[in-house]
Amino acid sequence: MRKVLSMTLATGALLLAPGAEAQNAQRYMEPPAALKAVVDQPRPPQVQLGPDRRTMALIDTPALPSIDEVAAPEARLAGLRINPRAFASSRFSFGTGLAFMTVDAPTPRRVTDLPSPARIADTSFSPDGKHLAFTRNTGEAVELWVAEVATAKARRLSSAPLNAVMGRGFNWLGNDALLVTLRVPGVSEPQPPRAPAGPNVQDATTTGRGQQAIRTFQDLLRTPYDEARFDYFATAQIARIGLDGQTTLIGKPLVMRGVSASPDGQWLLVNAITKPYSYLVPVSMFGRRAEVWNLRGELIHTVANLPVREGLPPSFDAVPEGPRDITWRADVPATLSWAQALDGGDPFKPAEQRDALYQQAYPFKDAPQELARVKTRIGGVTWGDGQTALLTELWYRTRDVVLWEIAPDAPGKAPVQHFSFKTEDRYANPGSPVMTLNRFGRSVLLFAPGAQRAIYLDGEGASAQGDRPFVDRYDIAAKKATRLWRAQGEVYENSIAVLDERGQRLLTRRETQTEPPNFFVRDLSKPERSQLTALTQFAHPLPQFKGVSKELIRYKRKDGIELTANLMLPPGYDAKRDGPLPFILWAYPQEFKTAQAAAQTRGSPYEFNRISASGPAAFLAMGYGVLDDPAMPIIGEGGKEPNDTYVQQLVASAEAAVDEIVRRGVADRNRIAVGGHSYGAFMTANLLAHTRLFKAGIARSGAYNRTLTPFGFQGEERTFWKAPETYAAMSAFNNADKIKDALLLIHGENDSNSGTFPIQSERLYQAVRGLGGTTRLVMLPNEDHGYRARESILHMLWETNNWLERYVKAAK
Repeated sequence: MRKVLSMTLATGALLLAPGAEAQNAQRYMEPPAALKAVVDQPRPPQVQLGPDRRTMALIDTPALPSIDEVAAPEARLAGLRINPRAFASSRFSFGTGLAFMTVDAPTPRRVTDLPSPARIADTSFSPDGKHLAFTRNTGEAVELWVAEVATAKARRLSSAPLNAVMGRGFNWLGNDALLVTLRVPGVSEPQPPRAPAGPNVQDATTTGRGQQAIRTFQDLLRTPYDEARFDYFATAQIARIGLDGQTTLIGKPLVMRGVSASPDGQWLLVNAITKPYSYLVPVSMFGRRAEVWNLRGELIHTVANLPVREGLPPSFDAVPEGPRDITWRADVPATLSWAQALDGGDPFKPAEQRDALYQQAYPFKDAPQELARVKTRIGGVTWGDGQTALLTELWYRTRDVVLWEIAPDAPGKAPVQHFSFKTEDRYANPGSPVMTLNRFGRSVLLFAPGAQRAIYLDGEGASAQGDRPFVDRYDIAAKKATRLWRAQGEVYENSIAVLDERGQRLLTRRETQTEPPNFFVRDLSKPERSQLTALTQFAHPLPQFKGVSKELIRYKRKDGIELTANLMLPPGYDAKRDGPLPFILWAYPQEFKTAQAAAQTRGSPYEFNRISASGPAAFLAMGYGVLDDPAMPIIGEGGKEPNDTYVQQLVASAEAAVDEIVRRGVADRNRIAVGGHSYGAFMTANLLAHTRLFKAGIARSGAYNRTLTPFGFQGEERTFWKAPETYAAMSAFNNADKIKDALLLIHGENDSNSGTFPIQSERLYQAVRGLGGTTRLVMLPNEDHGYRARESILHMLWETNNWLERYVKAAK
């Protein structure tokens, strides 16, 4: 077969003989230049739109961090990964520069006076859009900075370092000040005891609860010393910092989950973490006390004292008792709102109505008002004004979503239903409400002008032909949507924002298979041919991939379910001329309750051909064909559970995918690999255990023994003890003796994802090796569930390329 891709290069290193593998295991390796270029490709800036819907901030995206940075010390406490020197999250990517531009004058103005290196972490526009606050993480501290939009000049606001352990550490308090959480000075980190004082004991004899489901969390507290360290890092001092740098402390330091100001800036909602701490769940489930303070730090009102959530009934529809999701109502000066279960949070308890929405206004002396009741669960509220807000009702078990209109200033008015659909039914999704900022700088519904009350909806516009994003004007009284715009042609264009109240000017992001995403203003009042004005001109990051062929293909599995996949072929390849290619299938299974939803098309054939190191497309450069994201639906209609036939459905989907690419003449049936990350890795191991379709598998950061996730996983609500046969059948570990083809296992040594403990890969490797199978285990130091260090990602590609060359490309 002739060479079909000029960028296909020699591997750069001889395939390792078994004896050489151990010798090279202690140093990082680099893949061929074509793959290395994918890792080091330039990245476009991140774009943030200001509240005036005109100003845009462009934050330069950095290159991948080095292993030196990723390997920096971190504290792992209560489900958090903490940089112990900076008092911030240890898993961050920092911007390297900053610029401003407007939709009317799209020439970037670089911000001057930035420190070097900039290391920009979080950013936020002031409500009036005149300033952009941002944090700079030096590695030793989190500093608060502000940039003035008009002058494009930046300055540091305060010398006091922030505490950003459980948040970004700042929020705007009006236009001229910020509400921050500071590190507490003069406190030393607790030292570990020289010897234990006694055993560490956990006791479940007094829970007083029925059956509880506690998923497999990592980085939990284990000892009194852990508790002391958690207190040290999580204790913060609330303060007000003006744009003049003047700092006013508010109250005393405390261990807290977060603080938010009321829309009028006069009151603070403080979530203080309460003891006893839990050794079973992360900090998000610790007990807490929700309080309202004034700006002097004085307690005004206690909203709720909530106990630790160490277990709920085994269902995704289970919620804790008491107020939850306590927030400020966005459209009025100082009113709290929250949802609360009427059934004790137990979805198995018979009840006509399960949730209610409440509000309570300052001065919080009157009893809370009930705004609405729903049959299932409240998923959230989108505030508009006193006349209109939208309440979302959800029920996971049936995948039902209902959108209700409520009148917050008329609590006795009955809710009005507007939409009802299934979460998995993308074709029926009406879109999401378009938002704007009100006089308080809070996000609320954007109402269209005119006598008839109307809002805007934007959505993906899923269809059998692929996603066609749209913007609608929705008449609330008439319950009628009028289409203002929908993407057309061989282009994928998505609405980012509606720039005016009339819905005539849109900020869109537009791309094709060969042209990367760029931002445009689309003026719907003009003729179609003159509607677009380009704002950015980001270049193709990897022009050598411009000739990649991508097609959204459709095919059926043997039970009649329609499936889709993205078929990608190397530049210059011709099936008739060049013959079948070695191939890579890269997938991620999903659960569905209906075959109709499972068969729906996902994505668009016109999206930019993104080539990243984390996916399979990079290997087009090495002469492979790629079937990216082939549908692997696991369906359980009616009372059936999807996972009870997981293996059968998984195999049927894989067989259909392989048959289709072989039928098209692009794939060599004897040279196909399968791969995936996380749940896709779980899929990979199962396909190697239950089929001989593939010569090799690449499984990254997966879970393979479901008895190690006994209280559920992915979309599985049942516990191991409720469905032991299903757990056993789905565990690739139980079928390790059937894995006869080459399995490459890659895992981050510090994986914090629930369920994907590194031991999952270690034990599967030991099993396959002990049973005489062909396998290799690569543990990446200091890496989490996703890999960050440049050295780690280069080595991952080196390992993958060698594996594919040896067991797929060279296969007979």
